[in-house]
Amino acid sequence: MGTDSELQSIEISYIIQATEDEDKVRRAVAALVGVDLPEERQEAEGHHGNKIVWVRHRLAGEEAGAGLRGIVSRMGGDEKDTILAGLDSGLDEHSALYMRLSKQALVMKGTAVLASSDPIRIKVKPRSHLVKRDPAGFYSRLLEKGVD
Repeated sequence: MGTDSELQSIEISYIIQATEDEDKVRRAVAALVGVDLPEERQEAEGHHGNKIVWVRHRLAGEEAGAGLRGIVSRMGGDEKDTILAGLDSGLDEHSALYMRLSKQALVMKGTAVLASSDPIRIKVKPRSHLVKRDPAGFYSRLLEKGVD
């Protein structure tokens, strides 16, 4: 089965604070997913007048599959187990999977480590007809073997 029939899209979003090197974060995210990233961005001002940039990348079809393979390949077994164990709370009503990765671990070490503070947010949106009957089986296969 081809990748584009399994995943509809993945979205990657994060906030870059004024104290962070925007290029370094962007390069780390691009290396994580391994494909060119179309970018949406919004600039805002923080509580203390500091610049904050919100960035979102969206990949669809084959690129979404390649991006997820890149993310999974940089995850340890513990990360995958934690995601699978938390599927009940990690999925929305459309069976989209939400993950939060440490921005710091990604930039410093190039690894995909789960984290809740200052995260890189990832939303994996599957083709709904493929995941409806068995979300746990669907995501177990994606995380264990990568996307076909």
